[in-house]
Amino acid sequence: MITRRSILAALSAVAILSAGGVAHAQDKVYIPLISKGFQHQFWQAVKAGADKAATEFKVEVTFEGPDNETQVDKQIDMLSAALAKSPQAIGFAALDTQAATPLLKQAQDAKIPVIAFDSGVDSDIPLTTATTDNVAAAALAADKMAELIGGKGKVALVVHDQTSRTGIDRRDGFVNRMKEKHPDIEIVDIQYGGGDQLQSTEIAKAILAANSDLKGFFGANEGSAIGVVNAVRETGAKGVTVIGYDSGAAQKQAIKDGVMAGAITQNPVGIGYETVKAAVMAIKGEELPKTIDTGFFWYDKTNMDSPEISAVLYD
Repeated sequence: MITRRSILAALSAVAILSAGGVAHAQDKVYIPLISKGFQHQFWQAVKAGADKAATEFKVEVTFEGPDNETQVDKQIDMLSAALAKSPQAIGFAALDTQAATPLLKQAQDAKIPVIAFDSGVDSDIPLTTATTDNVAAAALAADKMAELIGGKGKVALVVHDQTSRTGIDRRDGFVNRMKEKHPDIEIVDIQYGGGDQLQSTEIAKAILAANSDLKGFFGANEGSAIGVVNAVRETGAKGVTVIGYDSGAAQKQAIKDGVMAGAITQNPVGIGYETVKAAVMAIKGEELPKTIDTGFFWYDKTNMDSPEISAVLYD
């Protein structure tokens, strides 16, 4: 029997469901950001930038990512769940440049603007990508390596992956610059550690064991670089120049200790901020550039405390 009480209960249930789901669209513009991970300090800095923009533009932003940067399936699940909430726009940093394409097509069909950040996808669906010019940044790392090791010798790379745009571009930017400008430097190995510092440590140890005359190591993201530093420390390797990518307390300390020569820093706060800003612009129908270049810098002992550089470093 349907009573007045049961009707009121049903209406209350609908109201509760609305508060957990489509209320985003009614109360405040909702923009979820799906990152590549959450374990590195880099992503916390990206989140800080996104939160800053959310406050400035008066929108609701959520920020999440898988536990580590190997969990492509988990990231896809997060993207699917975010789309199910019917956001006004979405930000996405792809672990795999192709795996998310079907879901991004769903977003496009639903007229949900997609803003890529940090790592783009092999698709024209994202309206723009807020990112570092990773090819140019890695080329600068190669030039610094060549300068520091005297223009000749053996070097190796530990890269986070070979499926994301950042992994591919940082690897190729470094390798191609060496081939083009520093022909006397030999790249003896390139390995992939999933951005995990423990796995990267073991990989770097194996490379050092196989190449006793190694002169240089490039770690292509925060976890990779810390792994290389740990390997050099634990093996007691001498005369190995280490160059990293990103920032964080461990890399900054390694530079201060002289174990790492220097690193490339991105502008993670800027990446987060520009992603949300671009999403707001897209919702309003404003035109966006194909890429939003958020910049990069070389830092070492000589400049890491300068105002320009310390502003883009994070702990």
